[in-house]
Amino acid sequence: MSMVRVMVVDDHPMWREGVARDLTEAGHQVVATSGEGRQAVRVAAAARPDVVVLDLQLPDISGVEVIHGLRAALPEVRVLMLSASGEQQSVLDAVKAGATGYLLKSAAPAEFLDAVRRTAAGEPVFTPGLAGLVLGEYRRLAATPAQSVADGRHDAAPRLTDRETEVLRLVAKGLSYKQIAERLGLSHRTVQNHVQNTLGKLQLHNRVELTRYAIERGLDG
Repeated sequence: MSMVRVMVVDDHPMWREGVARDLTEAGHQVVATSGEGRQAVRVAAAARPDVVVLDLQLPDISGVEVIHGLRAALPEVRVLMLSASGEQQSVLDAVKAGATGYLLKSAAPAEFLDAVRRTAAGEPVFTPGLAGLVLGEYRRLAATPAQSVADGRHDAAPRLTDRETEVLRLVAKGLSYKQIAERLGLSHRTVQNHVQNTLGKLQLHNRVELTRYAIERGLDG
């Protein structure tokens, strides 16, 4: 993937600078850094990063509050949580707020850089073990009767092509775009196009929402 514009938000200066250095050396552009949540939201609105690498614990407001602020200021921004906490509630709160991925700080540098690239492409990225947790929560929500009532799209679901449905089914199984492309004999770009078309038809905003939509309809079986 081409260069990604990244903002790093972490209240530990040495950690923040180290992450920024790794990103720069990998060919990405660090457009801003911040050690506080409120400042991060203000700065991001001007810096317009593609991806915000965000710590969960900040001195003024929580990472979840920062996500809400970022999504309001920059609806298209992707947020990759980089946290020392792998607690279930922390992960779910971040994803529900709009985080695209959640990586523990114990991740290797190569894993982190790969996560940034995939986050920029809209792919949900999770430290091993956390992806199953998030999918499990989506399945629980999908089994709740109130969810069907609350979602007005259910009674008039847009028609997807056979190929879009096939791609959607593999998205629900947790496959990456690269894996889907290999499975179906398509190019990575074609898979991305199918996903973008499906997002548009279903009026969804990202792959995390798309995964939930697919699981609600039993496409992950």
